[in-house]
Amino acid sequence: MNFSIRMATQDDMAQVLDLIKELAVFEKEPDAVEVTVNDLRTNGFGEHPKFTCFVAEVDYKIEGIALVYGRFSTWKGNVLHLEDLIVSQKMRGSGLGTALLDEVVKYGNQLNVRRISWEVLDWNEPAIDFYIKKGADVKRDWDVVHLNEQGIKNYLSKL
Repeated sequence: MNFSIRMATQDDMAQVLDLIKELAVFEKEPDAVEVTVNDLRTNGFGEHPKFTCFVAEVDYKIEGIALVYGRFSTWKGNVLHLEDLIVSQKMRGSGLGTALLDEVVKYGNQLNVRRISWEVLDWNEPAIDFYIKKGADVKRDWDVVHLNEQGIKNYLSKL
């Protein structure tokens, strides 16, 4: 199978959003995606992009993405956060996930980050096994904490 990995363009964002929605369905959160194509275009491109996105393209169709952005760790310094590594259901096991992760690691190395971090659902054993085989340290003793939009409003209303 022939595929290519490249930096995403603004024109790719509709297909990127389709994969984000596919992931939400896989993660049993089909109605959770609020981001729009316009949000992705506005925030991912321009003078100060908030993220970098790599796409895996097969026969001119985007079948995988890796979306990353910079963070700062008080322990490590510069860190690259992998928000999502998504491969379409039909292309899983084809090597696209490895190629995308390879690109993320090379990119992080170019940025001289001291860590690349991401989350994985505890029930997604195929992804966990994939990451462990690639040398990642899956931190099973940490919990992810979110304060969603309504939670922010509730918090602020109590100040």
